[in-house]
Amino acid sequence: MEDWRAELEALEREGQAAIAAVAGVPELEQVRVQFLGRKGRLTAILRGVAGIPPAERPAVGARANTAKAALEAALEARRAHLEAAAREAAVARERVDVTLPGRPVGGGRLHPLTKILQEICAVFVEMGFQVVEGPEVEWDYYNFEALNIPEHHPARDMWDTFWVNPASAGTERPMLLRTHTSPMQIRVMEATRPPVRVIVPGKCYRYEAVDASHESQFHQVEGLAVDTGITFAHLKGTLQRFARRVFGEERRVRFRCDYFPFVEPGVDMSIDCFVCQGAGCRLCKGTGWIEILGAGMVHPDVLARVGYDPSVYTGFAFGMGPARIAMLKHGIEDIRLFHGNDPRFLRQFA
Repeated sequence: MEDWRAELEALEREGQAAIAAVAGVPELEQVRVQFLGRKGRLTAILRGVAGIPPAERPAVGARANTAKAALEAALEARRAHLEAAAREAAVARERVDVTLPGRPVGGGRLHPLTKILQEICAVFVEMGFQVVEGPEVEWDYYNFEALNIPEHHPARDMWDTFWVNPASAGTERPMLLRTHTSPMQIRVMEATRPPVRVIVPGKCYRYEAVDASHESQFHQVEGLAVDTGITFAHLKGTLQRFARRVFGEERRVRFRCDYFPFVEPGVDMSIDCFVCQGAGCRLCKGTGWIEILGAGMVHPDVLARVGYDPSVYTGFAFGMGPARIAMLKHGIEDIRLFHGNDPRFLRQFA
C-alpha cells in the first residue's frame, strides 16, 4: 500500500509542477489530458484499484480522489490566472497614451480626371485661351437650337438627353442637363465681341448605358477661337501643339472629315499610336492612329445668330473628353474606374 501512496504523491507533485509551468491555455489543456484525461496517468491508477487487495482499496481510492481533486483545483486556478493575464494584455495593447503625438493623416490627392483637366487647360492657357465655365442645367436653345440643331433635326439623335423640362410638357423654354459644353460657344459670343479665345471644361450628361467606354455623366472640354482671318491652318496648328504637349513632342497628327452640326467643315483629329509608333497594335486596333477629339470651323449660321458678321469673322471650335485622354495616356481600359473610388486605383496617380 505504501508503494501506491508514494506513487500518488509523486504524481500529484509532478502534476502541480506541470500546471504551474504552463504559459498558455492551450498548453494547460494538454497537461489536463496528460494527467486527468481518459487515458491519463491518474485515471489509469484509479482504474487499477480493482487489482488491489480488497482491504487496501478504500485507502488507495480515497488518496487517488484527493490527488485528482487537487489537480483539478490547480488546473482551474491556473486557467483563471492565464485568462486574466490575457485580458490585461489585450487591454494594454489597446490602451492609448493621450500624451503621444497623433498619427499623421495622409494628405489628399487630386483625382486623375482633375489632373488631366488641369493639364489640358494649362496647355491652352499658354496659347492665350481663357478658361470659362457655364451652367450644367441648360436651355434647349443654347444646347441645340443656337448650334444648328433645331427641333426634329436628325442630329439630335446623336445626344440622348436628360430633360428637366421637356418641350412635350408644353413649356415655351425646354430645359435639360447639357449634353456637351458647346452651349458656351453661344453664351460667350453673345457676351463678347471678337477676338474670342476660350476653353470650357465642365460636366455633361447623356442618357445612355454605362459600360467600359461610356458614362451617363462625364467631363468635356470645349474650345473656341473667333477673329478676323482665322483659317483651318490655325485650327490644325493649335491642336497639333496640344497633342504634342500632352502625348509627346514626337507625335504626328491626322485630320479626317467628320460631321458636327455647328461646324463646317468638321473633322476628327487622331494621333499616331504612341505604343506601336504607328505600326499597328491592340490599342489603335491595328490602324496606327488613335482618335482623340472632334473639331471644325465655326458654322457661318452660328456666327450670324450671335451677331457676328460671317463675312468678317471666322473661327474654329473643338471638343474632347478628358477621360478618354487620361485613359489613353495612362493605359486605362475601363472608364468606370475613375468613379469607382477604389484607393488602389487612385493611389497610382499620386
